Amino acid sequence: MAPSRWVTLRAQWLGQQLRNLREENGLLLKEVAEYLERDPATLSRYESGIYPIQSPELMKLLDLYRVSDEHRRFTLLKLGDEAWQKGWWDGYSPDLADWFSDYIWLESRADRIQMFDNVVLPGLLQTEEYGEAVMRTTAWDLDDESIRRMLELRMTRKAILAKPKPPQLSVVLDEAVVRRVAGSPEVFAAQLRYVAECAERPNIEIRVLPFKAGIHPSDTGSFKIFTMPEPFPQIAHADTPQGSIYIESPQCDRLVDVYDRLRKLSLNPADSVELISAVAEELE
Repeated sequence: MAPSRWVTLRAQWLGQQLRNLREENGLLLKEVAEYLERDPATLSRYESGIYPIQSPELMKLLDLYRVSDEHRRFTLLKLGDEAWQKGWWDGYSPDLADWFSDYIWLESRADRIQMFDNVVLPGLLQTEEYGEAVMRTTAWDLDDESIRRMLELRMTRKAILAKPKPPQLSVVLDEAVVRRVAGSPEVFAAQLRYVAECAERPNIEIRVLPFKAGIHPSDTGSFKIFTMPEPFPQIAHADTPQGSIYIESPQCDRLVDVYDRLRKLSLNPADSVELISAVAEELE
């Protein structure tokens, strides 16, 4: 079986759980491999998330590790099902950075998404025209067809906000984001009007962090926090000069605190929409 080119977050989570259970039971890789009638290298790849483990083998491991609690068994089996499940976005794989497949999966499964942005509007709130203007500036090395496909992907992602049970989306925007024009003034004004319309949805809260708030806690820039259903941990995503990183609970607790502080420094939703609409009016 050929290994995946990318070890997904959920495969890593399952592998870590299996490794912890094996060690808690004082068993060596070789002993468990013999029980499964596999070689130790294969078991090691299961625990690293490189190879998928099928449900029958997973259930055998849970029996071996004496996992009798029904809830924990259900949680691990569900994680096993999710670990290698494909999504609609896999059709865009040739155009995606490996880490971004995990990002879309988190976005599609989250119960709540909290976002702080200080450069551009988040993809879930972008119009097609604004999104294209941003892409042509930030991804200048892509050809037209690649931009078309990535823009199509971005617009499709927005469908999660219209699901029967959509995630709760809470967004804090630095005031610079609502004043930094992308595309023509007309394109940006339409984008701001769209954000104001989105803010009317019951599952979306948008706040603006005004310049007058001064220095704020997020000195490292934009980040997102995904609150996931069981059995998945809360996880944050942040951009760094070295690339995108994921930060799992409990390490992401600090970013949760940062977000709460940013939200308290921001304008309330009504005043935020008023500011956004006023900037749109200036551009029209």
